[in-house]
Amino acid sequence: MPAPETLPFSTVLRTASSEEHEAAEHSSFMSRLLGGQLGIEAYADLTGQLWYVYRALESRTEQLAAHPLAGPFVDRSLLRTAAIEHDLAHLRGPDWRDGLAPLPATAAYVARVEELATGWPAGYIAHHYTRYLGDLSGGQIIRGIAEKTWGIARKGDGVRFYVFEEVDNPAAFKRDYRARLDTAGAAMDEVERRRVVEECKRAFALNGAVFRDLDTRYPLGA
Repeated sequence: MPAPETLPFSTVLRTASSEEHEAAEHSSFMSRLLGGQLGIEAYADLTGQLWYVYRALESRTEQLAAHPLAGPFVDRSLLRTAAIEHDLAHLRGPDWRDGLAPLPATAAYVARVEELATGWPAGYIAHHYTRYLGDLSGGQIIRGIAEKTWGIARKGDGVRFYVFEEVDNPAAFKRDYRARLDTAGAAMDEVERRRVVEECKRAFALNGAVFRDLDTRYPLGA
């Protein structure tokens, strides 16, 4: 197997974080949600927590756009906050903000993203990658299950978060995104690349922690 320093940085990120990625993806909450064992309220809960995460990811895009490493990842076609708000209005009504609060794990996740956006944009890239590339990949499975399980119209209100209307060719977009990662990695020294890899692992762990907090709201057998 080639040494990590000779591999494309996108490959390094994917392989190095595969264990953390799988753990989050196969968490109890997500397994039960995707298996049809939880109702639409659990799906709405997840959507509400993601609203906080994406507000943090997207709140400083103007400043990050000027950064040599993070700038190429600031892409208007990816922005999700407005779509999430549209979904929440559909799922919970016009007063969807009432009673919505970040779970402890969500608050920690948001704090980390905000810290990186202002203090270490290279680390911010790790969180950008885990969320948006995941939305374009596994997120489409969630969309399909939501449409089938809860009768949400295909690509309609309730799943607009997962519908990237400005991305004409998702496969080509993901290839281009990985090329951006490779370019960013080539501009870093080895120490910085390792730090970003560790942050990528942390990003998946933070996602997993949100799922665990959500899981406590829906006890088995309740």
